[in-house]
Amino acid sequence: MTTMMQYLIPEPKTKEIVFEKTLQSAGPVTLEEVKDLTSKRKIIEESVNKTSKVTHATSIGLTSACDQDLHRLGQYIPLLFNLVHYTDKIKRVSNLKIRWSSGLISQTLIQRTCPKFFQVDNIMFELGMVLFVYAVKLRERAMELVSTDPKKSVTVYREASGVFHHLSHELLPSLKLCLPPGKLPELTPPLCSCLSLLCLAEGQAVTTENAEESRKSASLLSKLHFGISQYLSEAYSLLSSRPNGEYKDLSTRFLEYVTTMGALHELKSQKHLAEVLESEDRVGEAVGVLRRALAAAKKSTPSKDDKWISIFKKEREEVAKNMAKYEKLNDSMMLQKIPIDREIPFPKGEKIVYLIPYTPTRLVRELRFKS
Repeated sequence: MTTMMQYLIPEPKTKEIVFEKTLQSAGPVTLEEVKDLTSKRKIIEESVNKTSKVTHATSIGLTSACDQDLHRLGQYIPLLFNLVHYTDKIKRVSNLKIRWSSGLISQTLIQRTCPKFFQVDNIMFELGMVLFVYAVKLRERAMELVSTDPKKSVTVYREASGVFHHLSHELLPSLKLCLPPGKLPELTPPLCSCLSLLCLAEGQAVTTENAEESRKSASLLSKLHFGISQYLSEAYSLLSSRPNGEYKDLSTRFLEYVTTMGALHELKSQKHLAEVLESEDRVGEAVGVLRRALAAAKKSTPSKDDKWISIFKKEREEVAKNMAKYEKLNDSMMLQKIPIDREIPFPKGEKIVYLIPYTPTRLVRELRFKS
């Protein structure tokens, strides 16, 4: 599957948290639990900061670095949910110094090397950022699986979408007043909703690529590609319609990925729609569809990424070749009128990939803290 666009979401960075230095445990059992939380959290810190010198998960057969990260997160998150259960009993949260930086804000080279960290004195801030990293890692794993296990890849994309959706709808609304405005887009509901839709679009792109290889009907392929485009259009609108330039510092590369991928699949959709029209002897309309498609594609060509440019260029060349073939057929045999814009048929979309709801898992352990 070499025709799929891909983009790695930059991970946020974090600083160390030593829970037992701040949380006053009432007894040795809770102290051991809190120390376990710190050790699991240290592994997450080393993972996101890329400072780990030891591979912690190869002993259980996880050779993919992404799988190892997911394993580490899977050990920490249930313990963190358990701590959150005791939030009302936790004192001096500010002394924990929960600090994270953003990976999705446009940065200079110096800022990438020395990112700015933001401290938020709320244990839900830690939970939100860790779940965001978990969703990012699920999406990354889905990308790895595209070429080896497409079916599993789609499932993992759906899982990632479910985590982003959980963040957006369940966890983040209550955190809004605690966060520095415009500095941590990772923890804003519109961005997480956007990423949830992006994962569904990418999952459907894998499914559609398989359908292309299986030579499914042009009618179905047109609908599937346009469904991807609809997901991405909806995702982009969640960010572009925000008031007061809320996302003005958001990574331009991320935004270009969303818009370019949407344009690519709209182009593919119209290519297949033209094939349907040509098969029905509606060659004039097929020419009109492809002329419109190429005009739109010229406005959406990616500017920097060589692989994106290559994928887009190849598709545009194929559409231009089809258009020339249909024009020649129409000029020599069919002699049909090319319809004006408002009379040209437009693709219909079909969405077939849906999120898998995320169900938080809490490792239930009693914690007792001094009052």
